[in-house]
Amino acid sequence: MMRPRDPFTSAVLLASLFAAPAKAFYLPGVAPTSYKNGDLVPLNVNRLTPVGSNIDGTLRSVVSFDYYHPAFHFCRPDPEPKYVSESLGSILFGDRIMTSPFQLKMGINDTCKHLCGQKKFDQQSAHFVNRRIAQGFALNWLVDGLPAGQLIEDEVTKTKFYSQGFALGSIDQKDVHLNNHYDILIDYHEVSEDQYRVVGVIVQPDSRLTTLDGDGGAVHNQGHCGENGPKLTLQENGETEVQFSYSVYWRPSPTAWATRWDKYLHVFDPKIHWFSLINSAVIVVFLTITVVSILLRALRKDIQRYNRLDNINLDDLSGTSAVAEDGVQEDSGWKLVHGDVFRTPSHPLILSVFLGNGAQLFVMTGFTIVFALLGFLSPSNRGSLGTLMILLYTVLGFIGGYVSSRVYKTFNGERWKLNIALTPLLVPGIVFSVFFLLNLFLWAKQSSGAVPFTTMLVIVGIWFLISVPLSFAGSWVGFRQPAISPPVRTNQIPRQIPQSSTYMRPLPSMLLGGILPFGAIFVELYFIMSSIWFSKVYYMFGFLFLCYGLMIITCATVTVLMIYFLLCSENYHWHWRAFMTAGASAFYVFANAMIYWLTKLQLGGLAGSVLYIGYSALISFLFFILTGSIGFFTSWAFVQKIYGSIKID
Repeated sequence: MMRPRDPFTSAVLLASLFAAPAKAFYLPGVAPTSYKNGDLVPLNVNRLTPVGSNIDGTLRSVVSFDYYHPAFHFCRPDPEPKYVSESLGSILFGDRIMTSPFQLKMGINDTCKHLCGQKKFDQQSAHFVNRRIAQGFALNWLVDGLPAGQLIEDEVTKTKFYSQGFALGSIDQKDVHLNNHYDILIDYHEVSEDQYRVVGVIVQPDSRLTTLDGDGGAVHNQGHCGENGPKLTLQENGETEVQFSYSVYWRPSPTAWATRWDKYLHVFDPKIHWFSLINSAVIVVFLTITVVSILLRALRKDIQRYNRLDNINLDDLSGTSAVAEDGVQEDSGWKLVHGDVFRTPSHPLILSVFLGNGAQLFVMTGFTIVFALLGFLSPSNRGSLGTLMILLYTVLGFIGGYVSSRVYKTFNGERWKLNIALTPLLVPGIVFSVFFLLNLFLWAKQSSGAVPFTTMLVIVGIWFLISVPLSFAGSWVGFRQPAISPPVRTNQIPRQIPQSSTYMRPLPSMLLGGILPFGAIFVELYFIMSSIWFSKVYYMFGFLFLCYGLMIITCATVTVLMIYFLLCSENYHWHWRAFMTAGASAFYVFANAMIYWLTKLQLGGLAGSVLYIGYSALISFLFFILTGSIGFFTSWAFVQKIYGSIKID
């Protein structure tokens, strides 16, 4: 007979079973690469991006450029640079990763190594590069998939971290200087004997008129490799010869490969972030509890009064006993519109299409945040966030078609073929058209952010070959389902709507209702905007998950409250009002983007301003569809519930 195993031993064995496979498991695209001493470590180059000024933090451009743009005259590998395969999301977000002529050998230091022969900058190229330096452009390199950056110290917390990218050049009081020498400091971690992994990359760029050695007291007063000599200035009234060079220094580091990204993921002034987020959460929670308690108390009193009045009318058809029942009077408030509240709204086709796409966006956003929260979207797997969002929206086309068709059938819509066609075409068509027009501006500026024509064809193919058929299938299933039946009958003749008070008119009620959901996400929206426009890594998905939940609660609560007041004022046109009240928060998102544009950006040219306003309007439109759908469906459930709780003759 076997003896029962000790519980502690069982727990250890169970833990070892789970730990053993986990040690060897890596997500696709993020598996570590080990190098032997002397092995070639790839250094790939990415686009040049504008970053905030070191002086005032202002962003002066939103247009990025290819590394091998002819005006930069950077050294090319022999025979030609090759594109590195990228994900769909990486391409859409503007990454253009290519090979480079840099030779990095694991553990072997190199000093003052010339990349290629001298490059000649003509007047036009010099003007172009000097303007990019003045706008604060940065180079972006990738060494073993890790961004090359600069070591920066946070002035508030005094913590040191790596920033992504390093300056193209510098500006002093007189001239603009191009950085043509790079000291590359690479941290490596020894895994086992003669097995090393890259865990950190710092580049210290410098501007040097010459990269030749001197004795420190020569004519140019340069030291080793031109160090401490005069800086290089591109002349805009003639040709300038430039020699690009680099040095490589390998440094052992205790940082493990699994935590090598920690030095790049830095939160500026986290106390303010936490305080603002907790403050928003507390306000939203207290607001929600207050609104729900008041609403439940008022509704309970209304329902009891209405049902009591119905019982009195049934007991005494003459109605004389109504006076004796605590002064109960005739019907008033939201019960009066019970015969009209489920009447088909105006433009039911457009509303149903918006609601279908809103449900699709809602599920896609939720899944994306959850996947990111669980760590499936590693920053080392570039573009994974964008790729996942596109794939999820494509696959969830079935949900969009199903929701749109069921809502349209409940609205007694007759143009069902048009509903099936518009659901996968209208909202994505608007987004794609605006995106294509903005892409034309990027093409005209020869920007690396311009999406290639072949990628556009891939997106259209995914849209029409996967998303549209799935939406059609969802619509077919939805139309075969029975319509959602209302709890009360609809009268033949519409009831006249009395004049409403000022705050219940469409525009004031929308502005009042929209500001609260915006307040729930305002703090996180600032960080998201900074990561988009300042080319930073966004990774605070825990905060985003909390803000998303707060936004849903706020949208639902505020919209239900507004619809209750609307019905109490005997106005039964609640469908569009519910959608627009919650969706009005998109107006505040766009207004916030405009304030951000005026305070944090100095884009100068027309193209940059058009791009910023266009992309902000596109994001606000999608936010409008998302929040509007949340407000509508919660209001619909609320109306179904309260009218199903009263007795109707």
